[in-house]
Amino acid sequence: MTSTPLSPVPASATSSHKSSRFSLGRILMYVGLSLAALFFLLPIYLLIVTAFKTPDAINLATTWQLPSFLNWASFSNAWAKVGGNMGNSLFLAVVATAISALLGSLNGYALSKWKFRGANTLFALMLFGMFIPYQSVLIPLFQFIKSLGLYGNIWGLILAHVVYGIPITTLIFRNFYADVPDALVEAATIDGAGFWSIYSKVIFPISVPGFVVVIIWQFTQVWNEFLFAATLTSSGSQPVTYALSQLAGGQAVSWNLPMAGAILAAIPTLLVYIVLGRYFVRGLLAGSVKG
Repeated sequence: MTSTPLSPVPASATSSHKSSRFSLGRILMYVGLSLAALFFLLPIYLLIVTAFKTPDAINLATTWQLPSFLNWASFSNAWAKVGGNMGNSLFLAVVATAISALLGSLNGYALSKWKFRGANTLFALMLFGMFIPYQSVLIPLFQFIKSLGLYGNIWGLILAHVVYGIPITTLIFRNFYADVPDALVEAATIDGAGFWSIYSKVIFPISVPGFVVVIIWQFTQVWNEFLFAATLTSSGSQPVTYALSQLAGGQAVSWNLPMAGAILAAIPTLLVYIVLGRYFVRGLLAGSVKG
C-alpha cells in the first residue's frame, strides 16, 4: 500500500497569509492608537473652543460645541493680565535651566570620568534630592531664601530651581558621559590636559545631546512649577503660573480668559519641544546600552 506524499504549501500562499495577518494587526494597532490620541486630545479641544467663546456662550449645555465666531479678544485680554509674568517666567526658566544644566554637566563629568573615593556615595546622596517633595522643605527653604535677602526676588526662585534641578541633571549627564570612551580622557591626560581643559575641549563639545535632554526637561519643570512661585515671590516677580491662578480666582470666572492664558503660557514649552524634540529620545537613551 503506497502513501501519497503531501504536496507542499506554496510559499506565496504562506507569505500572503502572514501578510494579511500582519496588515490586520497593524490596522488594529493604528485604530487603537488613534482612539487613544483622540481621548488625550479632548482636553486640548475643550481648552481651545472655550478660549474662543464669549463669556455668555460658556455654559454646561454648550461645553463641547464650537464657538459661533472666534473671540480673539480673549487672548488680548489674557495677555494684558499675564504678559509681564510671561517675561518673568522666560527669564526664570532660561537662567535656572542654563545654570542647572552646566552644574549637572560638570557633576556628571566628574562622577563618571574622575573616579575618587566616595563618588558612588556622593552620587546616591545627590539622587536622594530627587525624591524630596517640595512641600516638605518649603518652610526651611523659605527661611533660607529670606536669610539671603532673596525673598520676593526672582533670583531666590532661580536659586531654588537650580538646587532642585541638580540631581536630575547630574543623573542624565552621568549616564550620557558613561558612554564616552575613557580613552579620550586618558589621551588628553597624557597630553598634559587637566580637569578643566579636558571638559572644555573634549567633553563639552560632544555634550549636545545631553544638553538637549536637560534643557527640555528642566525648562518644562521650571516653567510649569507653581508652589515655589506662589511662596517665594512677590508682586512684580511672579511667574506666569501664579498669574494664571489669579485669572481663575474669584466667584464669577470668565472661563475664556484662563483658557486663553493657558494657551499663551503653553506656547514657549511647545516651541522648545518642536525645535529640540527630535533630539530628546536620542539623548535620553545615551549611555543606557553598553556594547
